[in-house]
Amino acid sequence: MKSKTKFIIQAAVIAAIYVVLTLVSSALGLSSGVIQVRFSEVLTILPIFTPAAIPGLFVGCILANLISGSIIIDVVFGSLATLLGAIFTRILKKHRMLATLPPVLANATIVPFILVCGYGITGSYWYFVMTVGLGEIISCCILGGLFITALCRFEKHIFK
Repeated sequence: MKSKTKFIIQAAVIAAIYVVLTLVSSALGLSSGVIQVRFSEVLTILPIFTPAAIPGLFVGCILANLISGSIIIDVVFGSLATLLGAIFTRILKKHRMLATLPPVLANATIVPFILVCGYGITGSYWYFVMTVGLGEIISCCILGGLFITALCRFEKHIFK
């Protein structure tokens, strides 16, 4: 398979899985609000393994936010937070456990603005930094760290 085709297929599959996992989280009441534990955020470690994850996560986040009824500021800036996290995860790919931190930092700094300015949720920006950050630590660092360990065994078969 040509590498460009493989890249597009990987990105599309990652986007689709991101959407499905976000919708599952949403159905369980976990993907919106002050503390968000999106199962899809586990996928933010994928740029460690393939650059196709960067557009895949970005497009997946846009689609998931649109489908789940998010406001436009959330669709735009929430997706940009995911994009920034994915880019810096790729940059840190050789430091696998540190690579789980960029999505946490991007979302913990950007999403609180969305909650306050976009959704009008009452509360302190810094409180939301902590709550959003906590959800991201659970999704990206803890579950993502376990996912890295699992994928390392099959890395050559899945991503090469």
